[in-house]
Amino acid sequence: MRILHVMEATIGGTRRHLVDVATGQRARGLEVEVAVATRRDPDFPRDLVALEQTGVGVHRIEMGRSMSPGRDGAHLWQLCRLLEKVQPDIVHTHSSKAGVLGRTASLATGIGRRFHTPHTFAFLFEALFGPAKRQLFRTLEQQLAASTERLLAVSPTEAQTFRDSGVVPAERIAVVANGIDATPWLQAQPADLGAFGLDPTRPTAAVIGLMYPAKGQDLALEALAQVAGEDLQLLIAGPDEWRGELEQLARKLGVAQRVAFSGPRRDVPAILAAVDLLLLPSRWEGMPYIVLEAMASALPVVATPVDGARDLVRHGATGFLADEIGAAALGAALGRCLALSEEERRELGEAGRASLLAEHSLDSMLDDLLALYENRAGKAGAA
Repeated sequence: MRILHVMEATIGGTRRHLVDVATGQRARGLEVEVAVATRRDPDFPRDLVALEQTGVGVHRIEMGRSMSPGRDGAHLWQLCRLLEKVQPDIVHTHSSKAGVLGRTASLATGIGRRFHTPHTFAFLFEALFGPAKRQLFRTLEQQLAASTERLLAVSPTEAQTFRDSGVVPAERIAVVANGIDATPWLQAQPADLGAFGLDPTRPTAAVIGLMYPAKGQDLALEALAQVAGEDLQLLIAGPDEWRGELEQLARKLGVAQRVAFSGPRRDVPAILAAVDLLLLPSRWEGMPYIVLEAMASALPVVATPVDGARDLVRHGATGFLADEIGAAALGAALGRCLALSEEERRELGEAGRASLLAEHSLDSMLDDLLALYENRAGKAGAA
């Protein structure tokens, strides 16, 4: 079986997903090609070198996030030519832009059976896009869904969001839950919190991810301000695009002395090994990899009730879910976690690790995805 993955949004969890899936599929003897843009993250070319070393075919097509008819048309033409050259059995697209261009190229050439992983729908991002753009995104998804074998959700709650959207027929939705190889987190040695200007003797929560409104770092700072009587510290790790505004907000809230910004990090396992809990303040998610990683690190998780987190965080058993997506509710959930003893928090983390190891391995994700490909290909052959 030959698979072509197409992705423009090569950042954060989507980048991680692509690399894990492509590497894992190649290790299982499948022929794997990726058509990707490299503009989003200057570190991403390192991943491409590693993919090429495993035998994955890498094709750089510099798709852009914003709409540009001329540029998008040129990239569509490149994808059509690539499909004609590679002749994949499966065209698996990821996120919005590549989802439109890749599936359109497959339809135009008649090559490949189409699978699409949205990694959340762009038309649901009310804070990031205006009504006209969101309606356009919705219309495009609705039109392409009819010719897509399966639309893949990365968690059961994200699948429910897809059904509720009314964009995709329910019978075309499938769940392939994210999974990880937990080894780096099981073996990690703790980072030195003092190197970030934090007090290693005080409890510390980590917020790790891309910095923009969807990830909710502003909510984390506002929640921290609500637990002013505590000595909790916050370590915020991730690219610095939004850092200036967040530092200003921290000063305004009077918590700047309890917050450290680390910038992007490659030593996330070591950071998680050093802190006391993970704080996930996101406004939108599919199934956040950082929660899986925190569970592998045996950390309790305090999270907003976004897709994926509602599947992973068992309230009071592996962490705490806020009642709603908002600073007040997140602060209340954080307070409940901090009210526990260190031993009780440790028990939550150990329960989370056991759940992660039993239910969310990388192998299980790869197994489920391959079974889905084979199931649809078999039905097509029978027809």
